Amino acid sequence: MTVGLGRLARSIEEVGTNLGAMQAIERPDYRTYEPHDGDVFITSWAKSGTTMTQQMFHQLRMLAATGEADMDFDDISRMTPWEDTAQQNNFDMNVPQKASPRGFKSHREYERLEPGMRYIVTLRDPHETYHSFHRFFSGYLFEPGTIPMEEFFPLWMMGGPGGCDYYTHLLSWYARRNEPDTLLVTYRWMVKNKEAMIRKMAGFLGIDADDAMIDRVDALTTREFMYEHKDKFDDAMIKQGMAEMLGLHDLESSKVKAEGSDAKQVPPAIAAQIDALWAERVAPVTGHKDFASLAAEVDALQG
Repeated sequence: MTVGLGRLARSIEEVGTNLGAMQAIERPDYRTYEPHDGDVFITSWAKSGTTMTQQMFHQLRMLAATGEADMDFDDISRMTPWEDTAQQNNFDMNVPQKASPRGFKSHREYERLEPGMRYIVTLRDPHETYHSFHRFFSGYLFEPGTIPMEEFFPLWMMGGPGGCDYYTHLLSWYARRNEPDTLLVTYRWMVKNKEAMIRKMAGFLGIDADDAMIDRVDALTTREFMYEHKDKFDDAMIKQGMAEMLGLHDLESSKVKAEGSDAKQVPPAIAAQIDALWAERVAPVTGHKDFASLAAEVDALQG
């Protein structure tokens, strides 16, 4: 049964129409998350390194459990289920996972996640997330060219399915930067120090990773490798559901791009809005006037 507009949206309001229509359909196979001791949430904000972190996590646990890497999946979010989209995807959050520990994806702040678990979070410059978010949603939630970056701000503030706004997320996880149950790094630090990040994640998960395992995971998480296999990192389950429910085909958006996002592409008026909210909400709590200052503190914690 086709619901919604029967096509991609061409305005912010039409995005809401399609998303609302999909949420109204019953999902007989959907089951909510049931916590187990030792569960891990990969819960970066949208477009902040979640996909790379999911791949890093999954390959580490598979190599530790089986001695082999695993690319036998259609969607990395089937390996590390995404609770915020599970109902839309008619997905059982408690299906057996291929290895331990169990891992789950989220874009939420700490206060809306199951307490007493473990959390891996990467923080990214808000201007970069804005450009990345707009590139991703174009051809996915709206027709390319119909919602320019100048009009995209309300969608950026949504933070993705089930998420929260950028500032709520950042403040929540910044407050937990010294907690032993939380591995908090910046996205840029992770990319520039990937081997160190893999070692840090392995230790956080209780995995004894030798140099060969580190090298293998490093190779499996390069931009080139993930772009070559981008169909596995492009929300295949969501896209299939959207195609069926909205009558869409050939959704074009890709999470893994050949080149990274560029904060300089954000229109000056939008950049000013982002900075004004930082000054209003983040600076008084953290003492950091901008993301670069906050990132320097978080990066220094990595040793």
